[in-house]
Amino acid sequence: MKKLFAPLLLFLFISQNIFSQQRLRDLDIEIGVLPTGPMNAITDVEGVKVGHSSLIKGDSVYTGVTAILPHGENIFQQKVPAAIYIGNGFGKLAGSSQVQELGNLETPVILTNTLNVATAMDAVIKYTLNQKGNENVYSVNAVVGETNDGFLNDIRGQHLTIEDVLSAIENADTENTEEGNVGAGTGTVAFGFKGGIGTASRKLPDSMGGYTLGVMVQSNFGGVLQIAGAPVGKELQQFSFSDKLMNNADGSCMIVVATDAPLDSRNLERLAKRAFLGIAKTGGIVSNGSGDYVIAFSTSEKVRVPYKVKGEIQNLEVVPNDLMSPLFMAAIEATEEAILNSLFMAETTHGYNGSIEALPMDKVLPVLREFGVLKH
Repeated sequence: MKKLFAPLLLFLFISQNIFSQQRLRDLDIEIGVLPTGPMNAITDVEGVKVGHSSLIKGDSVYTGVTAILPHGENIFQQKVPAAIYIGNGFGKLAGSSQVQELGNLETPVILTNTLNVATAMDAVIKYTLNQKGNENVYSVNAVVGETNDGFLNDIRGQHLTIEDVLSAIENADTENTEEGNVGAGTGTVAFGFKGGIGTASRKLPDSMGGYTLGVMVQSNFGGVLQIAGAPVGKELQQFSFSDKLMNNADGSCMIVVATDAPLDSRNLERLAKRAFLGIAKTGGIVSNGSGDYVIAFSTSEKVRVPYKVKGEIQNLEVVPNDLMSPLFMAAIEATEEAILNSLFMAETTHGYNGSIEALPMDKVLPVLREFGVLKH
């Protein structure tokens, strides 16, 4: 019996670890009603590239960088329409005012930690100035967002370098679907559990335009966790202002929405507002100390914004207001699923100020069965 006992424990330990790091769809948990893209990721939007640099040193440095590129060409020369929605402004989103004013994005979107925003900006500026065709560029609007990973990471050490940021940009590719403890999500915390990077997508049927919409999130916020409507945080008695978490509600959530639908900045802002509803559906409360932002952009060549304007009038083909609702639904569903994927794919981390456990599947799955989310 003793000979069997140790291998059995090892098997259970390994099984639980493997089982705990599965995406929602791998567990037959479906969010919403719209179909996903092939990878169920922001990279399902044609041309979008994602790259990560994860920095882990000992038990005190857990941070990183995530880069989202709207397309693989020179973004400064071929800008994309963009918009920003601020849910709660206790955060740092560098470059936001120019995006709001001009309605376009001219650099990769970078996500990192609060005290390394300046480093990331410097890297993006260098990257842009060094691109072929940008020899006469004298102004760059680097867009960099952040969340504070100061519990698991020695954030005051500002350990990220320009090289880390450039690596994330230069190694970005169109098939990256990494989630959890990676890139800008390496040291984040959500709902009292280990958060991270999450992604999801939706593909509209041809009758609704056939467009693809993808979302990527950096989850680092509080509230009362809900999974497909099931009150998981309440059932586990782990939620903001509970005995377990006390006043731990502050944090941030960065949301990046990409779509190949031809949208102008006005309708991209409307889309960003709907994506924000995805936070609410997971139980996020957007607390006083939370920095919650949505950056939305369109990759469609029909609405590209060239650096050098030709002619006095620019003719654009855009989706009309009356046909926006399916995209609104797609943004809400994909954001909700991306946030939940960030939790399901995260790993327990022992960091600078202590340990943060991954979502405990042995407790979560019974709750999901009880409330009818899981059928088996």
